[in-house]
Amino acid sequence: MKHGNLIIEKKEYVLLKRLMNLSGYYKDETLRKSVKKLLGELESAKIVEDAKMPADVVRFNSVITIGSKEGWHKTFQLVLPTESNIKEDKISITTPMGAAVIGYAEGDTIIWEFPNGVKELTIEKINHEKKHINLDMVL
Repeated sequence: MKHGNLIIEKKEYVLLKRLMNLSGYYKDETLRKSVKKLLGELESAKIVEDAKMPADVVRFNSVITIGSKEGWHKTFQLVLPTESNIKEDKISITTPMGAAVIGYAEGDTIIWEFPNGVKELTIEKINHEKKHINLDMVL
């Protein structure tokens, strides 16, 4: 892990904890496991102010390109559950893929359980061109 721990922006951390604390209500076993794993990782995450967020770390509304050892690549935007739209490549933070990448940095390799089994993914590129959400509106 490039930065040693997950790095999460302070307001995003508060929102993320709220979303993840609903995990007891998730009926899907894989999703419940992903949320539980992310909650565990959040315990040691470095929480920083927006101005101190490294540019290479995945956060809400980041556009991420990931790749696997099998040679496939996928680009998607990490969004709130209400913004999720698979056809537009907008993946919710509450999905296994969303939970897997939040707080990791470009170049990090992640081993995560997905519905089709455990996968090793590498974060190849992070783009922050899209505007970050106004969390004051959500919180």
